[in-house]
Amino acid sequence: MKLRINSNISFIALAGLLVLGSCKNEEEVKNPILEYIDDVKTIYAPDKRVALFNIDSKAVNNSFVLKGESNLPEAVKELKTKLNKANITYTDSIQLLPTAEFKNSNWAIVKISVANLRSKAGHSQELATQATLGTPVKVFKNDGDWYLIQTPDNYLAWVDKGGIEILKNDDFKTWKTAKKIIYTDITGFSYTSTTRQEIVSDLVAGSILELVADEGLLYQVKYPDGRLAFVKKEEAQTYNSWLAALNPTEESLVATSKQLMGLPYLWGGTSSKGVDCSGFTKTIYFLNGMVLPRDASQQVNAGTVVDKDKDFSKLTVGDLLFFGKPATDSTKQRVVHVGMWIGNNQFIHSSGRVHISSIDKEATNFDEFNLNRYLQSNRMLHQNTEAILKLKKAKLFMD
Repeated sequence: MKLRINSNISFIALAGLLVLGSCKNEEEVKNPILEYIDDVKTIYAPDKRVALFNIDSKAVNNSFVLKGESNLPEAVKELKTKLNKANITYTDSIQLLPTAEFKNSNWAIVKISVANLRSKAGHSQELATQATLGTPVKVFKNDGDWYLIQTPDNYLAWVDKGGIEILKNDDFKTWKTAKKIIYTDITGFSYTSTTRQEIVSDLVAGSILELVADEGLLYQVKYPDGRLAFVKKEEAQTYNSWLAALNPTEESLVATSKQLMGLPYLWGGTSSKGVDCSGFTKTIYFLNGMVLPRDASQQVNAGTVVDKDKDFSKLTVGDLLFFGKPATDSTKQRVVHVGMWIGNNQFIHSSGRVHISSIDKEATNFDEFNLNRYLQSNRMLHQNTEAILKLKKAKLFMD
C-alpha cells in the first residue's frame, strides 16, 4: 500500500512538472516581442535583399533579450519605442551595422573589372549579383576575408577582399571629387604603358576609373588600389562629358541591348561578362544613365504599368515585359523573368543567351512559352520614381 501511494504521488508530481514545462514552452511561443518585431520588419524591411533586420527575442529570467543585427537604426529605434510604450522589459543585445571597425568610414570601391557578390560568405555560395569596376559600396561587417556590402541599388551581398578597396577617413570624399573616365566599349583592357605591351586588367562596359592625364590617343588612369594604367580614348569617355551627353531614348536603349546580343546567360550576372534576365535589363538601362532595381521581382514595382492584358499595342520601345505566375486567391503574383520590348512584336531578353523573341505566332522566333506566362509591361524611360536612380541627379560617381 505504501509503495502504491508513493507511486501515485510520484506520478502526480511528474504530471505537474510536465504541465509546468508545457506552460513554459507556451509562454515562450507567446513572446509578445515577436509580434512587434514582425510589425517593424513589415514596415522597414519587407525585402531582405535590400534591408537587413535580422532580429529575434528570447525569454530569460522573467525578461526578454533582443538579439540579432540590423543596418536600419531607425527600425531598431522604432522597435524599442514600441516596447517601451507597452511596458515590456527587455535587454538590448542588437548589433547595429556597420560594426565598430567601419563606424567612421564604411565606403569601398570595386577594384576589379567585375566583382562577384555572393548571397553568403564563400566562393561556393550562390552568385547574387555583380558590381563593376569603380562602383562605390557600403561596408557593414566582415567575416574573415569576406565583407557584407550594399550596392548603390541597395542590394546586400558578400564580396571577398580581392574585389574591393576599403577607403579610410576622408578618402571617399577625395575619390568622389576626382575626375574620371567611363569605359564605353563592351569589353577591353587597360595597359601598363602607352605602347600597350602588357595588360593591367580587363575592362567591361560601365567601368569607372580616375583620370590622371590625357596622353594623346590614351587616357592615363588610376585604379582604386593605386595601380596606374592606360586606356584607349576611342573606347572610353570622360565621365562628365558622357554624363552631360546622356539623353536616353527608345533608340539608344535598343542600340545598347543589341550590343549585348549572344551574351551568355549567367545567374546573378549584371555585366558584359554574362547576365541573367534582370541583369540584362539592368545593364541596358545603366549604360543609358539609369540604375534599375536588381531583380525582376523588384523591377516590376518600378516605373509605370502600361499593360496587363496582352494588348501589346500599348507598348513603346524600351518598356519591360514581365513573366511568371499570376496571383490567385491564395498566392501572390510571382515574377520570374523579364525582357525589353524593341518593337515589331519583338522583345530582347537573356534566356540561355541574349536573343530576340517574338509574340507573333507566325514568326520563326515565336516564343509561345513566355507569351503564355506574360504578366504585365512597365515603362521605365522618362518616369519619375524613386525606384529608378538617375545618374545625372544621383551623383553616384562624382560630386
